[in-house]
Amino acid sequence: MSASPPAFSPRTLAEACGALAAEPGLVRLAGCTDLMVATPERRLAFPGLLDLTGIAEIRGIQETAAGLSVGATTTFRELRRSPEVQARFPALAAAAAKIGGWQIQNRATLGGNLANASPAGDSLPVLLALGATVVAVGPRGRREIPCESFFVGYRRTALAADEILAWVLLPTPPPGTVQAFRKVGTREAQAISKVVVALAGRVADGRIADLRLAAGSVAPVPLRLAAAEAAVRGLPPGPEAAELAGRTAAAEVTPIDDVRSTGAYRAWALERVVRRLVLELR
Repeated sequence: MSASPPAFSPRTLAEACGALAAEPGLVRLAGCTDLMVATPERRLAFPGLLDLTGIAEIRGIQETAAGLSVGATTTFRELRRSPEVQARFPALAAAAAKIGGWQIQNRATLGGNLANASPAGDSLPVLLALGATVVAVGPRGRREIPCESFFVGYRRTALAADEILAWVLLPTPPPGTVQAFRKVGTREAQAISKVVVALAGRVADGRIADLRLAAGSVAPVPLRLAAAEAAVRGLPPGPEAAELAGRTAAAEVTPIDDVRSTGAYRAWALERVVRRLVLELR
């Protein structure tokens, strides 16, 4: 029988960076909910595991001058129950409450969801809509990566092989910003998304002044719906703007058929979800 891959459980970020420098192939873990269901053959193929969950400095939610700093190993249960997140980033709190079931929320982490980079990751469109920044730490020091630049391909990120995702920075939205999140899945819980959409927008002087729309499960990566945003920016909020945003969003993606849904259904659902979210700007 093959031996299990070696595992490291550092207690500081410096120790973790040292282990990764010594063993560049280590798989960085921050919750392990995907690895737990992997086949034994896949798990044994890993050269080694680097468990980050014991590092206190990259866990928890801290207020900053610009907003909130969320440690990468902060669980979705902690996000869902955080008064600061509920008050200032309700879309993220809503997404955290929809990820898996309670058992998964107790273990799965924001950093793990990001680094896994699944196009169906429920928190990822929210982070895009909120303008989040990912902080990576490695031998060259600290590096800040805008969330929009973090996803570079299917399940691929901008993290270097020797970097650790340490924090996520959430800037406080301007006053009057409306946030919304919707997930379309087969069940109410424990379902991988067919479509997931997040919105952050603001109306000023009777017009849509700011708008950030993002979606998942409709492309190889989570993405901003830039064409839909541009189509309605400056228009009065209401049914006409919402219809235009929905049509434009459906036209700018090319979702695939897979075991969970068809591409046609995903485009249809995206159009309607975007329309409903933009209506909330009223």
